[in-house]
Amino acid sequence: MTGVANDQSIAYGCAKAFRRLGAEVCLTYLNEKAKPFVEPLARHLKAPLFMPLDVQQDGSMEALFAAIAQHWDRLDFVLHSIAFAPKADLHGRVVDCSREGFLLAMDISCHSFIRMAHLAEPLMKRGGALFTMSFYGAHKVVEHYNLMGPVKAALEATARYLASELATAGIRVYVISPGPLKTRAASGISHFDEMLDEAATRAPARQLVTIDDVGIATAALAGDGARLITGETIYVDGGLHIVG
Repeated sequence: MTGVANDQSIAYGCAKAFRRLGAEVCLTYLNEKAKPFVEPLARHLKAPLFMPLDVQQDGSMEALFAAIAQHWDRLDFVLHSIAFAPKADLHGRVVDCSREGFLLAMDISCHSFIRMAHLAEPLMKRGGALFTMSFYGAHKVVEHYNLMGPVKAALEATARYLASELATAGIRVYVISPGPLKTRAASGISHFDEMLDEAATRAPARQLVTIDDVGIATAALAGDGARLITGETIYVDGGLHIVG
């Protein structure tokens, strides 16, 4: 389970749901600065593995999957909940974004999912499920979402291709697209509070989703009941995506 920063992270909601359904989970943390915020959550979930993961650091992801192979010998699911764009590029127009910012956002937010899939494949000996996180702004222009829109669109297309390539191995690939949530990552988006207010008003369900809503929906897809669903973007947003 990657991308847990604190107890408000979507990845933590997912980890809790998987744990309630009986799964053992490995939690990762970005660096020593982040570790004190994530370590209590790992203890709460009784995670047998608690590992650093910085997708920009050579060897970090390989070390993580080597530890998983040594501890469990196999893997049933992977959650990729990692995204980043430099603030200057995220807050500006897409047409003005820098080459360096665009490439960095694509590497961390999209290519890291490909690398995870590559390392997970040999460990998914009985099949499995790969999950990544997106947002409605991948399909429609959402004001202030800016550079992350094209990046998430690339991530969703990547997931479809991975789903096609890995299906014969029994590995399914899902994009989970939650409605707006107050998370540490979302706080970097300009005018995000306005986006939250609008979502609560416009969504047919007339309420915002929680990390637990996203978690239980994600965990349910890992079960055998979803074994013939793959390559889909699953919206957990109270219907927001159908009205705009």
